[in-house]
Amino acid sequence: MYSVNTVEDQMYQVYELRDSATNSWVKVAPERGGIIFSYGVDGEELFYLNEETFYDKSKNVRGGNPILFPISGQLTNKTYEWEGKTYTMTNHGFARDAAWEVVDSRTDHCASLTMKLTSNEQTKDSYPFDFEVLYTYALENGRLTIHQEYHNLSEEKMPIYAGFHPYFKTTEKNLAYETDATQYYDYNDGEVKEFTGKIDLADLKESVVLLDAQKPSIAFKVPGLKKRIKLSYGEAFKYVVLWTEKGKDFVCVEPWMAKNDELNRGEELVMIPGKERLTTQFSIELQD
Repeated sequence: MYSVNTVEDQMYQVYELRDSATNSWVKVAPERGGIIFSYGVDGEELFYLNEETFYDKSKNVRGGNPILFPISGQLTNKTYEWEGKTYTMTNHGFARDAAWEVVDSRTDHCASLTMKLTSNEQTKDSYPFDFEVLYTYALENGRLTIHQEYHNLSEEKMPIYAGFHPYFKTTEKNLAYETDATQYYDYNDGEVKEFTGKIDLADLKESVVLLDAQKPSIAFKVPGLKKRIKLSYGEAFKYVVLWTEKGKDFVCVEPWMAKNDELNRGEELVMIPGKERLTTQFSIELQD
């Protein structure tokens, strides 16, 4: 019923997780930022992928589900100060550009793949902490779950606000979202606005972020799918960011732990104590 196989791609070694009972799959490129670049259920691909950006390592991948760590979003001037020293970090952090190490795979009750990212001299140039991050991608009954462990190997507290950036295939940008959020922040004009259940992203250059949801889930339907897409996530993910790109057939629905520039704002950083860890999860599934 479940399998994990390696596939030689034109550039990367790809791991393919399969669930034959639901005709579902997950395709992962560990060396390309650990990204899931394809996820299908009932024979239908859910993710958008711009293959040009996937195969050009000088570009950020537009598509799949990029990993955002140790930060989500942007920093003012791409810099922040920590303990009196100024550091530079690119948008969404460095994990999406790093090569992840595969450390385990299983096919018992699900198809799963575990990857590891460990701090090194290069990461310490922008993030002065010792860490080990473990992600396990698990495919079970068509449901994709990403189990996460963020280990702080340093003695001092380590700040993070991780996230995910899934690109869902759709030609329709004016979607209805099932969430209990009542407000959103619009990065296009800097205003807090009432959320009434739908946001038309078609003509928006910048993203918007749902502010006050209490339930750790969001669901929506896209044209062509009989079932709705449901995202569920741990309590560490306080926000969902919505974004698209004009002329491209996708909408991003992104769980984040904090908003843009949090390393500079310092208002809601997730602080992991020295020698401790944060565990959480994020899942995607189709539901009636």
